[in-house]
Amino acid sequence: MIVVTGATGNVGRVLTRALAEAGEQVTAVSRHAATVPDGVRHLKGDLAEPNALKPALDGAKSLFMLLSGDLHATGANPADIIGEAVASGVRRVVLLSTLGVVTRPFGTTRVAMRALEDTLRESGLEWAILRPGGFASNALWWAESVRTQRTVTAPFGDIGVPIIDPADIAEVAAACLLDDTHNGSTYELTGPEVITPRQQSQALAAALGSPVRFHELTRDEAKAAMTQSMPGELADDTLDILGAPTPAELRVSPDVQRVLGRAPRPFADWLDRNIAAFR
Repeated sequence: MIVVTGATGNVGRVLTRALAEAGEQVTAVSRHAATVPDGVRHLKGDLAEPNALKPALDGAKSLFMLLSGDLHATGANPADIIGEAVASGVRRVVLLSTLGVVTRPFGTTRVAMRALEDTLRESGLEWAILRPGGFASNALWWAESVRTQRTVTAPFGDIGVPIIDPADIAEVAAACLLDDTHNGSTYELTGPEVITPRQQSQALAAALGSPVRFHELTRDEAKAAMTQSMPGELADDTLDILGAPTPAELRVSPDVQRVLGRAPRPFADWLDRNIAAFR
């Protein structure tokens, strides 16, 4: 059995379906009630309380570990989840980390994530670590303003990074959970090209068949919006990257191609599958 945490999110939902379609027994864990594919067991659980994962981990061979925003907050100890996995007899953990642990290693949240990576490496478990950059699905932050005002609001309109389709992350995660050849691997995951928020708004206009205005936010305005769903330090880290990406953050990684045997999907592909959210 494979346990998928964050199973209702942009990565976990696709991963759960992919594993089920591969014939695996899957337990999907999320904080709230959820609809899951036929044959998948769903359990409600909060990773902030690792003991609550015991029923999910009982009999599991592998765990996909995705941290919610509050597990990046001061005082959180996600290493307890790895300890619970060891105690439950789990054999393999695939951790969704972040590219920032190598490109911005000294930020508070990056230090904590790197420490978690080290805990996993030293746990005695089989492991793989995925380090994605920015997600294409972050464009959903604009869904309401596009639906109601045909406007995209974002900071740093003409500064881009190679954002990745969460479905590609999910497919790489599935490969790491199912294929022993990925044990001990760390993969940096990006999309196929650098794309700016303004270019994303143009892609939205093309997909919708109607004009979409771009309104550039100040950094303070963007942070105020972001801190409604994530800790302030994590918002600052994200804005640092979006506003002044380093050469390493602009690099298009070959790792999706290496694992999946195909190029990563462009933003337009993600948009085609999710355009209903913007209509």
